[in-house]
Amino acid sequence: MQASSYGWCATDSPIGLCQTTLIYNPVAGRLRRKGRERLERAKRILAQAGYAVSVSPTTGPAAAGAMARAAIDAGAQLILVAGGDGTLNEVLDGMAGSSVPLGILPAGTANVLATEIGLGNDLERAARSIPHCVARRIAVGRLDSGLKPRYFLSMAGAGFDARIVYGLNAQLKQRFGKGAYWLSGFGQAFRRFPEFAVELDGATQAICSFALVSRVRNYGGDFEIAQHASLFDDRFEVVLFRGRSSLPYLKYLCGMIGGRLSGMRGVTFLTARRVRVFDPADRRVYIQVDGEYAGRLPAEISLVPDAVSLLVPPDYLQLRA
Repeated sequence: MQASSYGWCATDSPIGLCQTTLIYNPVAGRLRRKGRERLERAKRILAQAGYAVSVSPTTGPAAAGAMARAAIDAGAQLILVAGGDGTLNEVLDGMAGSSVPLGILPAGTANVLATEIGLGNDLERAARSIPHCVARRIAVGRLDSGLKPRYFLSMAGAGFDARIVYGLNAQLKQRFGKGAYWLSGFGQAFRRFPEFAVELDGATQAICSFALVSRVRNYGGDFEIAQHASLFDDRFEVVLFRGRSSLPYLKYLCGMIGGRLSGMRGVTFLTARRVRVFDPADRRVYIQVDGEYAGRLPAEISLVPDAVSLLVPPDYLQLRA
């Protein structure tokens, strides 16, 4: 984008301000209580920094992508998202291929991407950092599973973690936040997990019951799994877990908490640009993207280069570039 006093926001507006649309999810974890007050404070912070901000609440599931497209068509020079990773995922659907930057104001349950790039979980602190962020073109993931193609910024998962997402109770999530994921996970304790096939870049095949295809190291906002992943890489980090029962996953959980997954028996780390996931037995195996349910196998996950301009803090740019 053209250079300007904002670094990445072309100020060709007649009033000389960066025309910004803030899309927010009114039921996001950190906005349900006093959400409007927090947004107003963030808006004031941005206004003082030279942003003309219009605020738009999402109106329901899958609405945010169309809202982002409409805002860009109307002349928005920056799209900000106040919500969680699911809201970001929806907005990405309307922004993939656009040159308009995308910025994050963390307000969700896990805030995986905001945590990954060092924005943390404080919405107002993130608003203060926006003028100092750098717009960096990055690749995104694309999921094709027989339904409409689905883009994602952080990760896709098939098998074990997608089963947890599928079984998640929305009311429990609103009430307990991250705790709802743990409750859903404990609900899988006595299930048998189907193992399925994974093909990487048309060649390598492996068997697992959980396949994580990731662009980020962070997982769930608190842990790291794909320890060498970067938003700036031209490949996914693919982590495969074997095991048909909950016992191996208790071991994997301990390894994840202790940062000792690498080298653990049953866990394989690979890289790829294209991943095909399928079950020869055609059982009900679920998929999630950015923590949201996204259908069933079979599926193909591919990398879309130069897809979106993401605002990242300079420290993350220096650390991961």
